[in-house]
Amino acid sequence: MRCPFCKADDDKVIDSRSSTDAFVIRRRRECLPCGKRFTTYERIEETPLRVIKKDGSREGFERRQILTGMMKACEKRQVSIETLDEITRRIEDRISEKFDKEVATKFIGQQVMRELKKLDKVAYVRFASVYREFKDLDDFVDEVEKARGARKKQASGGRN
Repeated sequence: MRCPFCKADDDKVIDSRSSTDAFVIRRRRECLPCGKRFTTYERIEETPLRVIKKDGSREGFERRQILTGMMKACEKRQVSIETLDEITRRIEDRISEKFDKEVATKFIGQQVMRELKKLDKVAYVRFASVYREFKDLDDFVDEVEKARGARKKQASGGRN
C-alpha cells in the first residue's frame, strides 16, 4: 500500500478489525520510511450481475422479476408464495454458479420453465406462452401437447 504522505510503498499493518457487518476490514498501517500512520479499508469487489435481453440490451439483474413472472403464471393456481420464493432462490443459485458478470434472459427463462413444468403444468404453459412469444393458437396447442406428453410418461413410469 502506498503511503499517502511520502508515497513510499513499504508499510506494516499495526491493527486489523472487521466492520460490524463483516464486509469491510479496517487496517491501521504504519509507513516504515516516514513513520506516519494511516488507515485503509478492504472490501470485496462485487460486480453487479447484468442480464442480456433478447434485443441485446443489458440491465441489472432483479430477483424480483423472476418471482413476479412466476406469480403471474401461477395466478389462481394453488401454489404458495413460499414455494415460488424457494424456486426463485434455486434459480438465483444456478445463475450465480454459472455466471459471473452477465446472463442471458434465455437461460433465466429456461430455468423458470424447467421449475414450473415440475410444479404446475398450467402455470408452465402460461409462462411459456409469454416467454416464447406464441404467435398463434398452434404454438399454444403444441406446448400443451408437450406438457401433456410429459405427464403421460410420468404416469406410465416412462414407458410409451
